[in-house]
Amino acid sequence: MTDTREIVWNTLKEELADLGDPEQATRLVLRLTLAAMLGAILGLEREQAGKAAGVRTHMLVALGSALFVLAPELAGIDSEDLSRVIQGLVTGVGFLGAGTIIKSQSPNHVKGLTTAAGIWLTAAIGMAAGTGRELSAIYCTVMALCIFFIVPRLFSNSRTNDNTIDKK
Repeated sequence: MTDTREIVWNTLKEELADLGDPEQATRLVLRLTLAAMLGAILGLEREQAGKAAGVRTHMLVALGSALFVLAPELAGIDSEDLSRVIQGLVTGVGFLGAGTIIKSQSPNHVKGLTTAAGIWLTAAIGMAAGTGRELSAIYCTVMALCIFFIVPRLFSNSRTNDNTIDKK
């Protein structure tokens, strides 16, 4: 019976090896938490603007993106393989964002483009946080907030609707 317990215990230790190393566990918690927090900040702005994709959506996109790049990195994947993971992630999030775009009956009017772009950007921010580029992720979040808050005020006189497509 002792052998069975020892085998089970050793198997558990091996399976949870990423949590056995305090350095990797700290890195994992820091990067994933930062990604989720930055996603929440962008999602909060979108939610306050009355958009369909809000806090939870942006948090999940950022967190998922961070985990998709962090887990392989911690497992020792090489940069070429990580590049393929990132390519797949960018494509997949593009499809998610496409689901938020709606073409209305009125000519030249599409809704959801900014939300789709925000989801795509949130994934990039999550990837930056997941790969250890925390300052890049934070700076990009600040830039996105400027785009969401300041840019509409700068261009409110010249253009009333950010989602109108000019088909000339």
